[in-house]
Amino acid sequence: MGVLQHFFEHDNVVCTNVDTLLNLSKENSLWYLLFATACCGIELMQTGASRFDVDRFGMIPRSTPRQADLMIVAGTITHKMASRVKRLYEQMPEPKWVISMGSCANAGGPFCKYSYSVLRGIDKYIPVDVYIPGCPPRPEALIEGVFKLREKIHRETVLRKEG
Repeated sequence: MGVLQHFFEHDNVVCTNVDTLLNLSKENSLWYLLFATACCGIELMQTGASRFDVDRFGMIPRSTPRQADLMIVAGTITHKMASRVKRLYEQMPEPKWVISMGSCANAGGPFCKYSYSVLRGIDKYIPVDVYIPGCPPRPEALIEGVFKLREKIHRETVLRKEG
């Protein structure tokens, strides 16, 4: 079923439910906070540049967690940095989502085998909604991950809990 359940042409009336209306506004205006290190940070910058331009999807970068509803964690995260990531996540208002970008943020990457200080996945500290694999993942993969998150947001229920 689409966004519009019924459309009456002559009366200028559109019927839908509140969940669909709220989710439509949330999925089309994701304001994101970046926590990027190493080579994934470079690919993340390319995603916001003119060639890929995620602004056209309603994604606007924010410099403070209090204005963001999406956190993109990209690159190698150490145990010392993980507490800062968690603090930033806790400062974000509800609803909030997290994208883990790259092998290092997902599972520690190639550095966790020989280093005691590298975290083996950011999901040990904060809940992750979408994982994007790759070392580093291309901007197209990040855009696909954003669309997967938008699908997840579209299925959420705001007013009533399912099952």
